[in-house]
This record gives sequence, C-alpha cells and structure tokens, in this order.
Amino acid sequence: MKIQGQLFIWLSVFILAVAIVYGYWSMEPVGTTALFLAFGLAIMIGFYLAFTAKRVDVGAQDDKEADVADDAGEIGFFSPHSWQPLALGFGGALAFLGVAVGWWIMYFSAPVLLVGLFGWVFEYYRGESRTQ
Repeated sequence: MKIQGQLFIWLSVFILAVAIVYGYWSMEPVGTTALFLAFGLAIMIGFYLAFTAKRVDVGAQDDKEADVADDAGEIGFFSPHSWQPLALGFGGALAFLGVAVGWWIMYFSAPVLLVGLFGWVFEYYRGESRTQ
C-alpha cells in the first residue's frame, strides 16, 4: 500500500505540472479545470493510501524479497449472491434517463434507488445470511 500511495502522489505532481503548463499555453478553461480536478483526485487517493499504509501491517507487495505465496489467503468478504446492485443499477439508469428526458422520471427512480440502497446495506441483517 505504501508503493501505491507514492505512485499516486507522484502522479498528482505530474498532473499538476501538466495542468499549469496547459493552462498557461492554451488559455482554455475547460481542459485546465479538468486537469486540476484530476490532480485533486490523484492527491486524495495518494494521501489516503499513504495515510492508511502507516496504520496497517506491511503487505507482501511492499517487501522486495516476498514470494507470490506470501500474499495468499483470504482477502476480504464479498457477497456471493446479492441482487441489490441490479436494483441500484436500474434505479441509476432511470435517474440518468430522468436527466435526459424529463425530471418527472426521478419520482420513479428515487424509490427504486432507495430500496436497492437499503437492501444492500441491510442484506446481512435478515434472512439466511443474518449470522455473517
């Protein structure tokens, strides 16, 4: 995680330099703004990764002498059977359709989004997966 943080911080420095040069030469506000926003995103990710790397154990990716087998094992918990992302995707598609066609479609997309969001957050609080 330490290496990834350094990569993003150096990427943000590069993007900042490119944004300054591009803004000075082109005098074009949209591309300059996009580059400065890309700088902001890269520095946020780099700061988060560098901040988190100080508080977690050193992983195999940070050890130059590590083998592939050193990083084996359980990585995390991933839901194997959740239908909630489908509801969120459908609700998001309806919401973006509402922006393109008419705002009245938001009245139909908001309940679908809320049901999908609450279902996704609380899916392990009820039913057969309650004990996980």
